[in-house]
Amino acid sequence: MERYLLEMIDVSKSFPGVKALDKVSLKIRPKTVHALMGENGAGKSTLMKCLFGIYSKDEGKIIFDGKEVNFVSAKDALQNGVSMVHQELNQVLQRSVMDNMWLGRYPLKGIFIDHKKMYCDTSRIFKELEIEVDPNAKVSTLSVSQMQMIEIAKAFSYNSKVIVMDEPTSSLTEKEVAHLFKIINKLTDRGCGVVYISHKMEEIKEICDDITILRDGEWVATKSLDGVSTDEIISMMVGRSLTQRFPEKTNKPTEIILEVEKLTAKNQPSIKDVSFNLKKGEILGVAGLVGSRRTDIVETIFGIREKESGKIKIAGKEIENNSSLEAIKNGFALVTEERRATGIFPQLNIEFNSLISNITNYESKNKLLNSSKMHDDTKWVIDSMRVKTPTQKTPIGNLSGGNQQKVIIGRWLLTSPDILMLDEPTRGIDVGAKYEIYQLMLDLASKGKGIIMISSEMPELLGITDRIIVMSNGRVAGVVNTKETTQEEILKLASLYL
Repeated sequence: MERYLLEMIDVSKSFPGVKALDKVSLKIRPKTVHALMGENGAGKSTLMKCLFGIYSKDEGKIIFDGKEVNFVSAKDALQNGVSMVHQELNQVLQRSVMDNMWLGRYPLKGIFIDHKKMYCDTSRIFKELEIEVDPNAKVSTLSVSQMQMIEIAKAFSYNSKVIVMDEPTSSLTEKEVAHLFKIINKLTDRGCGVVYISHKMEEIKEICDDITILRDGEWVATKSLDGVSTDEIISMMVGRSLTQRFPEKTNKPTEIILEVEKLTAKNQPSIKDVSFNLKKGEILGVAGLVGSRRTDIVETIFGIREKESGKIKIAGKEIENNSSLEAIKNGFALVTEERRATGIFPQLNIEFNSLISNITNYESKNKLLNSSKMHDDTKWVIDSMRVKTPTQKTPIGNLSGGNQQKVIIGRWLLTSPDILMLDEPTRGIDVGAKYEIYQLMLDLASKGKGIIMISSEMPELLGITDRIIVMSNGRVAGVVNTKETTQEEILKLASLYL
């Protein structure tokens, strides 16, 4: 009989108005990486939160290392050998790296924290995992990818037998992904079982041994990855065959709508002398390595970063976006990269999160809000974006990451922007939802909107854009026509000013 490190048997979990899990099972073998896949809202994160003690399951059994368990908190799970690297990072930004590593379990010397031991233990783990970060550095000074690696090192430090990784590569470059895979191999070599949640098919095929697929809160299949094709996985996930990864392009760029001339941001390092144009009906991609300052472009255009010099022109007329409010009035919208940190109000409901960027539109002459119009517009966001939610009053933090992203995009569409800027719009989103967002982008472009999309995924840039700006160290290394370029050309340009 095959031995399992972890068995979750017929686990169910309901929330008001929705059954998130309906008799779902998951079995993890020692020394293996097990992919957990499904569309956003399929129940993957809910299942893991039931394991980790964040949620209390309604029914079912969890058997860990041969014993039935019911962890009552994350601390309980960690102390008993189960750790989790969450997709949304929740670190204490103003404290040091080693403080974050050992928070809640500081080594003591008498009644005082043993800082020397804490530093040595952190350095030892970083050396073993080949992570080049100063243990004394403040977390707020690190890149998102460095923060991600620290969370992985923290999970490693618990000597856990089962480690859950929820979208661990969402902020990592190809080089950093290869580094992560080396760490995962170290974990499995010492007997760990790794639960790997990702929407990236190439990664799943490379690193995982087994796969379990969920759909609409129900178990669909568990298989060995040997001999299972990508098309089969997608079909099981979405309940239908998805013959194309990207929709057919129907947009036709016309006249120039946006001109950016020698744009330089204050408080260097940032962008310098960035120039490009955007046409009506065009999807313009922005590529570059981590640290290339891609995000700085859209933040400076949107008035989040202060401009030092340069010009921004709409339809030939120079404008000033000195604040995000001014940018919205000038026809811009921005979907930010870190949705939890800068995109949503997690404790507030879907209605609020859908309408907040357009709230003045619902004011009557006596300054009262038109609740009927607010209800109708929220319904439009939910219906047109295909948001899975029980009601408009559901807190957005209760939704899956992909459904949160759909609400954010819908919110900005209510402002009727001429230029929509999307920073990593499909990060952490399943293949079915990605296709819907691509189709939405093409539909908007077909209506004459100008779209700027920043992405770290090369197939996405090559599959959906018309042209691509390649950034390198804050400067434009080149602008290429998507149909005529290659990944190799883009990567070569991205390294030009390093």
